[in-house]
Amino acid sequence: MNVRSSTEASVEELLDTAVDAARRAGELLLERAAGPARGVSTKSSPTDLVSDADRDSESLVIELITANRPDDGILSEEGGGEKSRSGLRWVIDPLDGTVNFLYGIPAWAVSIAVEDGDGALAGAVFDPNQQDMWTALRDRGAWLNGEQIRVSSESDLSRALVGTGFSYNADARAAQSQVVPRLLPRVRDIRRSGSAALDLAALACGRLDGFYEALMEPWDRAAGELIIREAGGIVSPLEAPVGSSHGLVAAGPALHDQLRALVVG
Repeated sequence: MNVRSSTEASVEELLDTAVDAARRAGELLLERAAGPARGVSTKSSPTDLVSDADRDSESLVIELITANRPDDGILSEEGGGEKSRSGLRWVIDPLDGTVNFLYGIPAWAVSIAVEDGDGALAGAVFDPNQQDMWTALRDRGAWLNGEQIRVSSESDLSRALVGTGFSYNADARAAQSQVVPRLLPRVRDIRRSGSAALDLAALACGRLDGFYEALMEPWDRAAGELIIREAGGIVSPLEAPVGSSHGLVAAGPALHDQLRALVVG
């Protein structure tokens, strides 16, 4: 196998690797979704679940990436990790939306980004149930199934459809619950899909007008955040109510500041 170094590999090749790994992991997960759930356990709280499907998807993605990029670092949700010797690191959520997956709700995704010292270079979010693939390259643009995408141009908060997510930490949930009564009377409606990766991807192509969530991990947002920025959106950090992992507020340029002011209160 002729493995190219990080300095030789183009960003297009990095994106191709992300897309291939996301698609193949998605195929594996679709097969698993048709059968009984196995190896289900809890992580940070009784409501935070992980299954053998998460672990097997992660193993497949890491195997595919390291076969082509053995010197790159790995940061993955289910514990997969390797320090970088190349200056590049892959940030992986092998199954974003595990609870949906286990309940048979077809709203889950595979999210993969590769980053350097300046942030994400390339990213892919794959929805196996709809066969939708969102991709982005830094300073090059964002695409859904090969077609370039842009965020919503909505400027009126009262007409905005806003997505959000909630932590599995009980204290964080209590704090997050205080935002909803402030937001709900001022927007068109609020959506919570159960998959941050899909919510961010939906924002990037105009299916949502805005999104906010506190207490997100790097793998929750790495690919989606890049896709939003490259689709013309604005992403700003949102301080977490507990813990050290911050979240984000994201929307189109005409809506972002209004949404952020309302979320922050």
